[in-house]
Parts: sequence; C-alpha cells; structure tokens
Amino acid sequence: MTTGIRKIEAKEILDSRGVPTISIEVTAGENSKGIFDVPSGASTGAHEALELRDGDPARLNGRGVLKALQNVNEIIAPALLNFDVTDQAGIDKRLLELDGTPNKSKLGANAILGVSVASAKAAAVLKNVPVYMHLRDLADVSPSRKVPYLFMNLINGGLHAHSKLAFQEYLLVPQTESVEEALRIGVQIMHEAGRLIKEKYGPTFTNFGDEGGFAPDIADVKEPLNILFTAAKNLGLQDKIKLSLDVAATSFFKDGKYNFGGRSSNTEELLNLYHEICAQFPMLSMEDPFMEESFEDFARLNDGKVIVIGDDLTVTNPALLKKAIEMKSISGIIIKLNQIGTLTETIETMKMARAANIECVVSHRSGETKDDFIADLAFAYGAFALKSGAPSKTERLVKYNRLLEIVGQQ
Repeated sequence: MTTGIRKIEAKEILDSRGVPTISIEVTAGENSKGIFDVPSGASTGAHEALELRDGDPARLNGRGVLKALQNVNEIIAPALLNFDVTDQAGIDKRLLELDGTPNKSKLGANAILGVSVASAKAAAVLKNVPVYMHLRDLADVSPSRKVPYLFMNLINGGLHAHSKLAFQEYLLVPQTESVEEALRIGVQIMHEAGRLIKEKYGPTFTNFGDEGGFAPDIADVKEPLNILFTAAKNLGLQDKIKLSLDVAATSFFKDGKYNFGGRSSNTEELLNLYHEICAQFPMLSMEDPFMEESFEDFARLNDGKVIVIGDDLTVTNPALLKKAIEMKSISGIIIKLNQIGTLTETIETMKMARAANIECVVSHRSGETKDDFIADLAFAYGAFALKSGAPSKTERLVKYNRLLEIVGQQ
C-alpha cells in the first residue's frame, strides 16, 4: 500500500465569526484525502503557540492569513512530499524542525496544526478506519470515561459576548452516559433558560454570544447560574445536571485586582466568592478561576470539592502542565489543539495529564469551523468531557453530532 503524501494545499476560509482562517487538504496514497479547518480563539493565553496573521491593516484589520497559506504551500508542502502519512510523530517532528521557534512563530501554529491534523485524517481514510480508531493506533492514553461528558456553554460572557458579564462561560453538564440524553437535556434547559431570561429581562437579553449561548447584558456573575439551575428545576431535571464555570479571570485582572460586577476584588475575596458559589449551586468544575500566572492561587481552590481546570494557565503545553502538577494547581486541563500546534504534542499533553490523574476536557475555540475532529479526539482517548458550546449553532452542533454518530457505531 502506497502511503506517501502526494499533495498539501491550503486555502483561506471564514470561521464562525467571519474572520479568515485556514483549511488544509492533504492527499496521500492513491487518493486518500484529509481536510482540517483550523479554529481560532478570542480568549487566548499568553503562552499559546502563535497564530500567524498578516498584520496588514488595509486587509481585514490585519487578520488575514495569506502568510500562513504561503508557508504551507511553499515551505511545508515540498518538505513533506512523499512522507509516510501514517507516521504522525515523524510528520510533526518535521513540522517543528521547519519552524524552529519555541512558539511556532515562523510558520504559524495555524499552518502547522492544519497540516498535522489533515495528515491524520488522510491516514485514517487510507487505512479505511474511523478517525478515532486511527488515533488509538497512534498512542495509548489512560481513559477517564467511555463517553465524554458534554460541557455546554449556555450563557456567554467575557470576551465571548458584548455585555457587562465578566465571567466567560456558564456551562451545563448533563450527568448521563448517553450522548443522546445529554443533548436532549441540554436543549430543553437551553430553551427554558431563554424563556426565563426573556421573561425577566426582555427579548434583547436573549441575543447569542460567540459560542451559541445566550449573552444577557447583566453584571451579577451569580445570576446566570441561578437562571440555569432554575430552568433545570422547572423541568424536573435538577438531579440530572451539574454546572461549570469558565471564569477566564485574566480577562478582568488589572493592577493586581479582579475587576468585575462594578467592584474590585483581591484574591481572597474572589476565593470566598467561589466557595459561596459551590455552596449554592451543584458545581462540577471551575476553569481559570484566577489569572494565568497564579499557580499558587489555583492550588488554594484545588481542594477536591470542585474540579479546578487550567486553560490559560496551561495552554495544552507539557512544560506548563508539569509545573501545574508539581504545584498541585489543577485537577483538570483544557485540551485545545491550536494552543500547542501539533497533534503529537496534544496527545503527549493528554498522556501526561492522565498519568497524574488530571481530567482532560477536549475543547473547541470561540472562532470555530464546521470541522468535527475534536469529537474523535475526545472519544479516542476517553476524555472526561467534550466542550463545544451551546447546542444551537451549526459549528458547535457538528461536534456533538459526530460524537453521537461515533457512539451509535459501537
């Protein structure tokens, strides 16, 4: 069987926010094709791999990706011609050698990631197996669950919405092994939450944020939790759900203080607020509860009562994860492919996390595409959860629907 890469092509497409991103197509063997549409984040950690943008203010406010496209077509494609598409580690090693920078700033993490994942997809097609089965052939990762929990961001704030709400994501997590039941619960509670918001605040408060959830223009950071839990109770589903928060605290941290809801709080006051929230609501997890450099403060909350998740803190980076493990900062980690830039590095981060008994939450980005690869990634390695926004926008639903499809094939 011929397994060599025959062609790599890059083109510009638009993400869910109407911002340019890259689509990569890798052709290998006789005619096995893999396509990956690269997502983009709005709330990004300072230590993420570099997403290469053109910087030309005359074109899309500098957000074009023509440089990244050129890097794929003129540098990466010739270097990987005839490379064995099933050798994922070798492909990713070559990509890192071509870039040669610590944060992928030469070629761009968007260019590198697109080729990395599209190659894996092409390999799966060549082997005539589902993507998740090919991923399992690449590595063994200690699983958390047979089927991931669904983390549904039903109310958006922070950098994902234009509102007074400082905390970024209010997530519903159905407590069930069934993806079908989880989606049904999520949709029911989403519609009931919308009804409650409209009834209390008016129809303009039911506008949507970047990730498909409601974006009410309210300042009280507890109110969205109250809305979601009330919606669940109204439907008799309060015992079937837990709630989670992505605080994204770096986004409102300035001059040593956390500024939100019309007040300025120190670390101690914010920690007390989290304890109040955990006492009042059925909380499963809290993501980025403090600013992205405060490993010690994360550890103070990480007392076993709630899963403390690192995102901006760890950015899917093995070195930062190692520090978080040593300092006992987290019990969960967000896994985002484009934070680190290659599939191999992503898998290594997941392996390291699971070896330390840290839960992996495979996540989308706020600027998404209709690519469903992360569903295969989450299922392949038994991730604790799949986080893909609210079950409303197409680019979010395709991930949940792909997981549903995979489970239906078992």
